[in-house]
Amino acid sequence: MSSSRSDAYTAAGVDINAGNELVQRIKSMVASTHTHGVISDIGGFGGLFRPDISGMQSPVLVSGTDGVGTKLKLAFQFDKHDTVGIDLVAMSVNDCLVLGAKPLFFLDYFACGKLDVSKTADVVSGVCEGCRQSGCTLLGGETAEMPSMYADGEYDLAGFCVGIVDSPKIVDGSTISVGDVIIGLGSSGVHSNGYSLVRKLFDASGAKADDIMPGTDRTFADVLLAPTVIYAEQVKNILRDLTVKGMVHITGGGFYDNIPRVLPSNVTASIKFGSWERPAVFEWLKQQGDLSWPEMLQIFNCGIGYIMIADRATADEILPRLHAMNTPAWEIGTITRRKDGEEQVEVSFD
Repeated sequence: MSSSRSDAYTAAGVDINAGNELVQRIKSMVASTHTHGVISDIGGFGGLFRPDISGMQSPVLVSGTDGVGTKLKLAFQFDKHDTVGIDLVAMSVNDCLVLGAKPLFFLDYFACGKLDVSKTADVVSGVCEGCRQSGCTLLGGETAEMPSMYADGEYDLAGFCVGIVDSPKIVDGSTISVGDVIIGLGSSGVHSNGYSLVRKLFDASGAKADDIMPGTDRTFADVLLAPTVIYAEQVKNILRDLTVKGMVHITGGGFYDNIPRVLPSNVTASIKFGSWERPAVFEWLKQQGDLSWPEMLQIFNCGIGYIMIADRATADEILPRLHAMNTPAWEIGTITRRKDGEEQVEVSFD
């Protein structure tokens, strides 16, 4: 672009040439996520995608949207930007997976006050990695440079995923019944929820980014910015030939708010605390915040990022499969009959 034509906008704080440079830098990254359904290239007004619906009786589109929240504040503080893009994809993709959907494509939105091409490329590299892990295409996105909207060096992210599922195979929890087994899939740590509290506790602790977190051999920066696990491969493997009655993505609200979203009103999820391994970060957060485990389970995933609910025979097949995929997974509880006035999640701490 002629520099003279963009001078007025540059003087207002928007660097069109930097935006064009970013597009050139990320083209190959984006192309690495493309699947067979893509029929458009980066740079158009919209992304075109032709889904494969062969073998489906009644295809249904599933969508999810989310951001990364205040975890971004730690990315700014630690000047580490290559993992939050994975979080962005994970938060929407995992929400689509719980319905049994196959992720098709993802769109991202990146907004900042002044475009830093290198930093933004790092963020997009994470988005592309998340898409590859999900088996979906980064079909398009938007980069918005808005002077005075954001503090220097800061940005915000939002994302949108579209998946597809055959209507008879939608997983909605409606068939969950007494005696079913609750299987918990391990998280990588805090994932992307509860970071307003995490940041408060980290700042109050006096710890530094490069200090080693107690109970680990990793730095606080690495532990607190560990990206959210994307469970696409695990779900695809299990649903290929096993019947799962309900699935849950443990996000904001922890166990107590998320699990009831898939339960019929007449049952309770009875969870046995201590039946799974908890990453050391949760012990540190509990101690640092002087919190009880019920409080922790209301805020954080506490080591369980995703849940599958199935009958006993199917659960006995699911666990070995997950272990064969090197996925930490445990039987963490059962479905029981709900008593009058009882919460739908009961955790025993015996």
